[in-house]
Amino acid sequence: MKVLIACEYSGRMRRAFAELGHEVMSADFEPAEDNSPYHYQGDCFDLINSRHFDLMVAHPPCTYLCVSGMHWTTRGLRDPQLTEDALAFVRRLMDAPIEKIAIENPVSIISTRIRKPDQIVQPWMFGHGETKATCFWLKNLPALIPTEIVDGRDNRVYRMPPGKLRWKERSRTYEGIARACAEQWGGV
Repeated sequence: MKVLIACEYSGRMRRAFAELGHEVMSADFEPAEDNSPYHYQGDCFDLINSRHFDLMVAHPPCTYLCVSGMHWTTRGLRDPQLTEDALAFVRRLMDAPIEKIAIENPVSIISTRIRKPDQIVQPWMFGHGETKATCFWLKNLPALIPTEIVDGRDNRVYRMPPGKLRWKERSRTYEGIARACAEQWGGV
């Protein structure tokens, strides 16, 4: 299967699909942390418009979408056009000419401005004893089935201290979730 992982710099989702033998590329404006030759540094639509993919898992940047950051816009501290642009990008991803699509984001205004997610998962459902609600908007894909429910409900991601690279740490896909996506969607 030809797979595009859009808006991913960490390579976790890309590697999960590659380990199962899929032909997979990731794309992000950030360089790949693992220096993979299967990462395109640039606009994911460059690849979408020039190649065929059977499946896309997209992680659009949540900075202007997630509910936790909306107070900056509603208080007039951030230009609301940034949120409109982010929503337009999500719509473009959802409308991409790819048969199977999963859009991943935390709880966000995608739910109220575009549509409700098809599924909300937690890391503790896939082998990580942490909480971080992760929404999936799906096209021609089934909801994920939990693979390893574990004890522990640590709120580590939420409690991360402020810092320059906090956004990077918070945006990493949990490896258990990436593995479940590859295993369950890679053969659909």
